[in-house]
This record gives sequence, structure tokens and C-alpha cells, in this order.
Amino acid sequence: MAAGVWSYWPVLSDLWDFWRHNADYSVGQLVPFVAVWMIWSYRHELRKLPVRTCWWGLLVLLISQALRLAGLYYMYGSVERYSIVLTIAGVVLLVWGYQVARQLVWVFLFLLLMIPLPGRVHNQVAVPLQSFASTSAVFCLETAGYLVARHGNVLELSDRTSVAVAEACSGLRMLTAFTVVAATLAFMVRRPAWQKAVIVLSSIPVAILANTLRLVATVLLHEWIGGEVANRFFHDFAGLTMMPVAVVILVIELRLLRWIGQPAP
Repeated sequence: MAAGVWSYWPVLSDLWDFWRHNADYSVGQLVPFVAVWMIWSYRHELRKLPVRTCWWGLLVLLISQALRLAGLYYMYGSVERYSIVLTIAGVVLLVWGYQVARQLVWVFLFLLLMIPLPGRVHNQVAVPLQSFASTSAVFCLETAGYLVARHGNVLELSDRTSVAVAEACSGLRMLTAFTVVAATLAFMVRRPAWQKAVIVLSSIPVAILANTLRLVATVLLHEWIGGEVANRFFHDFAGLTMMPVAVVILVIELRLLRWIGQPAP
């Protein structure tokens, strides 16, 4: 284990710096700690499982190191980062066996959430999100009776109110954070696999909705109070407020899924 940490130390150090300096993926630094808690919560089940060496784990390790070598050769850092999770899965499978590895599948999948999206994928996600944030904010404001002019990603509510929807306003930060929260919530509840999958996938529209509400509130504050207060609201208070709102929505969704899953009388 120590040899693996030493081997991956440059990758882990680079990943830590990325988390600290890129707000869209800052939630990634919490994922390993939550994963440790998940394993701890499985401790009673894991103690009952037989520990048998599974040599298929060696194959998984070879594949993970081949991916890492390809990432180094082609200077593609994301492949190196993803190989961390595959290496962990391979070690567990090799040392503790198939049944233990199977019990921890959700943890392995959860660890993937700590890896930032590759640059090309990031752009393919962030740019449409940014455009959708602008469009949805205009729709909500016009529905509320405001006349809004949109020029690209710039919203004009009046002659003195002009708000640029920057990439930081795209909602990608909320999307990554809400996905981690939804995956943790899905782990905590005892539900069928399909309901857990629905909870995780629903974090995407919930995050988009929350970001739209935050953007609408920011534009209105620009109009009513001024830019400085509105910007502080957007980057500080609104982000903190939307997280419990998202959790409430997910809990309501869990109740609906339980109601749907109940057999008819």
C-alpha cells in the first residue's frame, strides 16, 4: 500500500493542487474521506466475508498500470488519475478477494467522482451549461414579467443592469457538488439499485435548477441593490443556500420513489 502511494505521489499531489485551485472540482477533496467513511460503515458486512486471494486482481493491476503508462506517454493526465481508482480496485481484488471487492463496488464508483473531467469533456459540458444557464434565466425573468435582452451570455435587464454569465456561473461547480451529495445519499438509503441510480442521475437537473434560481436572484439583486452585493450573493451566500435546498429535493424524490415502489393493495 505504501509503495502504491509513493508511486502515485506526483499524481496525487497534482490532483490536490487541482482541487484547491479549480472551484468546479473542489468537492473532489472530500470524496476520499467520504469513501473511507463508506468502508467503515461496511465494516460489519466485510468481517463476515471470506478473505481469499483472487488472481484476477493482478490482471486489473496490469491494466491500470498500462493505462497509467499510456497517460504518461501521451501526456494525458486524466488517464493517470483514473488509473488510481482502478489500481485501488485491483489491490482489493487481489488481496481480499472477489466478495470483498464486490461489496465495495459502490465505493470504487464513488471514488471516480474525485477525478476532474478531462479538458475536452469539461469544455463540452461547461459551454452548453453556460448557454443553458443564460437561456433559463431569461425564461424565468420574462415569466416573472421582466423584459430581458440577451446578447450571447450577457443579460440586460435595463439600461443600468447588465450581467455577464461567465463560465463560473455555468453551474458546473453545483453539478459536481450535487452529484457527490446525491451519491452519498444513495449509499445511505436501503433502496433497489435502480432507485439509487435515479437519485444520482437526478442530481443533474437538480443542479441545473438550483443554478438557474441562483442566477435569477443575482440578476434581480443587480437591478435592485447593485453589482457588489449581487456578486457577493452569487459566490458566497447563494451557493451555501442551494445545497440544503438540493438535499430537500432529493429527500422528497426518495419519498416519491418509495411510494412508486410500493406494491398496489
